Order: sequence, then C-alpha cells, then structure tokens
Amino acid sequence: MGATLRALRALVLLCGFYLLSLVLLAVPVVRGMSMLRTSRGEGPPGLPVTEADEPRLWVLVRELAAAMGTRAPDAVVLTGDVDAAVSEEPRLLGLRPGPRRLHLGVPLLTGLTEAGLKAVLAHEYGHFTGGDTRLSALAVRGRVQIGRTVGRGKEIDTAGAGITCRLTAAVYTAYARLCMRATLSAARAQEYAADLAAARIAGRDATATALREIPVLSAAHDFYLGSYATLGLPARQLPPRGQFFGGFGRMLTARETELAGLREELPSEPGSPYDSHPPIADRVRRIEALPADGRGAEDGGPALALLADPARTLAALEDAVLTGEVGQFERAGEWGQLLSTSMAVGLASLDTPLHRALACYTEGLPTLPALLTVIDEGRLWQLARRLPQPDLATAGPGREFREAVRPVLRDALQSMVLAEFSARSLLNWEFSWSRPAAVRLPGSASDLDGEAGTEAALHAA
Repeated sequence: MGATLRALRALVLLCGFYLLSLVLLAVPVVRGMSMLRTSRGEGPPGLPVTEADEPRLWVLVRELAAAMGTRAPDAVVLTGDVDAAVSEEPRLLGLRPGPRRLHLGVPLLTGLTEAGLKAVLAHEYGHFTGGDTRLSALAVRGRVQIGRTVGRGKEIDTAGAGITCRLTAAVYTAYARLCMRATLSAARAQEYAADLAAARIAGRDATATALREIPVLSAAHDFYLGSYATLGLPARQLPPRGQFFGGFGRMLTARETELAGLREELPSEPGSPYDSHPPIADRVRRIEALPADGRGAEDGGPALALLADPARTLAALEDAVLTGEVGQFERAGEWGQLLSTSMAVGLASLDTPLHRALACYTEGLPTLPALLTVIDEGRLWQLARRLPQPDLATAGPGREFREAVRPVLRDALQSMVLAEFSARSLLNWEFSWSRPAAVRLPGSASDLDGEAGTEAALHAA
C-alpha cells in the first residue's frame, strides 16, 4: 500500500473516530429529551364515560358540536379538576384529523348551571373550529413541550455542576422564554376567539357568568381539598364513599355568602407571564361589552343533573383517581367521624417547640402534667428561655421577655391541653360546612362556655 493510500486510510479512521464520538454523545441527549417529552393523549387521570353511561351529557356534547359546525369528541373523560379541555391527535402535523377527546372536571358540573356548562364547552369547541387543536397543533404542543422540559430541568440541582452545565441550562432557559414570548400573543388571541364563539352559541350572559365563576370555583375547590376532602389523610382515612368529590357541592351551598364576594374580585393578571389564557377580568369585560341577546345565565338548572346517577358517577370517579395506597385507606362513616379521627391523630402527634424545650429541660416525656409541675414550681420562665425562636432569644430580661414569650407559651399550652383531653376521649368535635370545626370541651354547655373556661385557665397558668 502506497503512502497516499495509507494517509487516506488514516484520515478516514480519524473521521470515523470523531463521528463515533458524536454519536455516543448524541445518544444520552436524545434519550434525555425523549424522557421529557409529552406523551400522546396525556392528561389528568379520570373516568371515561360512554354514551350508554351518560346519555344526557353526550346529547349536550353532540348538540353543541353541531351548533359550532365541528366534529364532536370521540371520548369524554370526567376528571376531578376545575377544568375543561379538548385535545386532538392529528396526523401529518395537523393535515389529517385524529381522535378527539374532551376532559371535563366534575367540580365544574357541581358549581355551574347547564347554561354555564354550555358556555364552557362552546369555548372548548371554539379551539376545534379555530384549528387550535389541529392546524396549530405544532405551536400548541411546542409551548407545552418547552414549558415541560425547562420546568423539569429546573428541578435538577446544578449547584455542584460545572460552568459548562450551568451555562447550557441558562441558554436553554433563555431560549424557552423567547419561544414562549413569541407564541404568547397568538395563544391569547385563540382564547379571545373561543370566548366569542362561546357567547355566540351559549349567550353573552351565560359566557360572562361562567368566566366569573371559574376562578371562584377554583379557589373554593383548593380550599375544599385542603380543609375537607384530604382532612383524614394523616389518619389514613377517606370521606364516605362518593363524598371525596361529592362534598364540594355541599360546601358551595353552605358558603354561598362568602363566594358571592369573590365573584366581584376578578383576577386582573394572568396566572403567569407566559400563561396562554388572558386575565379573566379582561375576558369578562370583552364579553359583557357585546350586545344583549336575551339568553339567561341560569337556564337549564344545575349542570350536575346532566349525569344519569351523580352519586354513582362520583363514586366511580374516586376509583379512577384515588389510586395506589390512598385508594386503600379506610372510609369514614360520616364527615363528623372523619373530623374526630383526624383531630385525634393530629393532637396525638404534636411536636411543638414547647414540647422539645420541656423534654430537654426536664429530661423526661413532654406531657401536660410535667408542664404543670414546672409551672407550679415557678420555673416557667426558665423553661421559656429554652424555646428556639430567635426573636425570643434577643428579648431583654424580666417583663420584656415575659411579654414577648407569653403568646408562644399560651398557644403551645392550649394545644397540649387539647391533646390531653383528646387522649382521654373528653373532646367532641362539631363538623360544619360553613365555618371552621368547633370543639366542645368537658363540662361546657356550649362552645362559648368551654372557650371561656379554657381561656381563664390558660391565663392563670
């Protein structure tokens, strides 16, 4: 082999080495991006319902699609969120249509009238007629994908990473922001157009009312989940069957006065700088500026009545959404039992700064009798000096310190008293949909009597 051929072979082998290196570097990148991609048909967990399951709901779904001049969804999935959304899986970048799906939150059915639900569905169908789920699918999916990828990337701790890794992350984030800004105006224009489509089909008043109601329902549902539906999770207990979602309507009815004020306080800012939905206040203003059309916002009764058997559907939705370990939790017989069990477990596991200071000070168990002994012996303020709050540590001697520490001691002492009564089965908790839970103390004829007696005892201590 001549010198020229040997040199050419060496060059080819060298190029192959660099090509192999490029391929090996690309594999983890492609694999990582595929792990972050949005799966087709991905959505919140829910309960698919057929036309045989919910005939009235499907009639409404099809009638509205016909009125909008678009193809009806191929599937309806009920979810546990305050949300409604449509999706389509088009082919050839939207040139060919694909299966359509409607995700419909049961809390919306619970809080809206049938007229309001029509407005919500007509808005979602507006995305079909506007091509937002098909011809604009690439842009919509691109926003979701970029947001998801960068969002997950932020969860990775790069504190100990090198400058190259941090610089790469910064470049990706900056480019993502650029993409989101570039597509933001088009995304919000699609929402305005869908609102107008809803007003045309469902009526101006129904559409404006639904837009006002959705943020109220969202806030109320968050409160309901935190204060009611998940109340028993620390005790590994769930509400009565069908009531995890079913109790939301009862709370809405009981707190109607509070909710009425929220309807007048419309959010004037978007959920985030890159939220595709414009501020609710702006959307309502645009709809209410339209001419009156004579259609009311309360037509048709409650939307939940569209379900053939609401109690059955709510129970089935729990089975679809509450999966894994939570789905196996014990069911309370009624809401009052759920409250009592939850409070008993919470009080039994109290671990306040006073508990820790008392255990350290007495070198024993931090019980109420141990604390009362410290109080009787006049050592309360020495114990209080062991509390970890920085603002108390800098307080001066004598009266200044006692005034600073008194509220902390009072709250912790009250908790220890309630825990002691609970351990002795001397507390009765009164459940309410309209106000916070109330405790009935031993020897009290009413909540006020018990509170007054406890206040006096705590003040004396």
